[in-house]
Amino acid sequence: MRPLSSWVVTDGKAGMESQCLGLAEALGLDPVVKRVRLRTPWRQLTPYFRMGGHLQFAGSSDALAPPWPNLLIATGRHSIVASLWVKKWSRGRTWTVQLQNPAIALKHFDLVIAPEHDRLHGENVISTRGALHRVTPKLLRGGAERLKPELVHLPRPYIGVLIGGANAAYRLGADELAALANGLAACARAMEASLIVTPSRRTGQENLRLLKSALSRVPHYLWDMTGDNPYFGILGLADFLVVTCDSVNMVSEAASTGKPLYVADLPGGSAKVERFRRLLNETGIRRFAGTLAPYSYSPLDNMQMIAERVKTRLSLRP
Repeated sequence: MRPLSSWVVTDGKAGMESQCLGLAEALGLDPVVKRVRLRTPWRQLTPYFRMGGHLQFAGSSDALAPPWPNLLIATGRHSIVASLWVKKWSRGRTWTVQLQNPAIALKHFDLVIAPEHDRLHGENVISTRGALHRVTPKLLRGGAERLKPELVHLPRPYIGVLIGGANAAYRLGADELAALANGLAACARAMEASLIVTPSRRTGQENLRLLKSALSRVPHYLWDMTGDNPYFGILGLADFLVVTCDSVNMVSEAASTGKPLYVADLPGGSAKVERFRRLLNETGIRRFAGTLAPYSYSPLDNMQMIAERVKTRLSLRP
């Protein structure tokens, strides 16, 4: 049987792309990654305003042209027009799988995969416990091996820290960052532990400088945003994990490891994210309140189950 061809389509955000790649890899596929960008006014009005054909796409977008893939996996508002475009011009031969709530009628897609907190229901909907992700034992082992030489001088236990940034729902300014950094430093001193920290693009340079200063007197490794992100290495090597609450993706990935996970609160919130937080509470995942201790919970990982359901629904079984 000839291997299925597949595309992953997003606007290029790392968290979005990771979700799509995780599903494609769980399906045993080697997808072509397509990053799309929309022009004004479609950029602001998608997915509700879709007239305009190819004029919607900016010149910096990757080409969407034949040969069309057997399967398209997409997520994010800007990917929706691409999914509909490919579905139309492939004359329905491309199966479209949209991750997260597409905000338009579900009938436009062959399958929609969305977290429970999105509250979507329909015959073509599969619900997940958290965000889909790429985290696998193999990926964590590889990341750990690459990062390990950077940490040989640091004492264990390792407290892995994933820091996001301000977004539409949460605030992470200088005051919030300072409080978090000081709490982490105090925790590291009390445990005689090391902090291994990765910020995100949303953290910001000023927050990064504050973080570097606050951690200067405790053993630590702080990614400086150059070279490859040690994100998976941190997930693989950490004995404890502390993750800011602003990113459902980061929390879901950390929660899939089964390692003691503590979610750091930030000011703000939304009804949708609060529903996800309630799921974490029900699972037994704890809030970060300045102290860490070993504990166990059921990992938030149903990727293989989701992949099997996708294979069944889209008749992808060999």
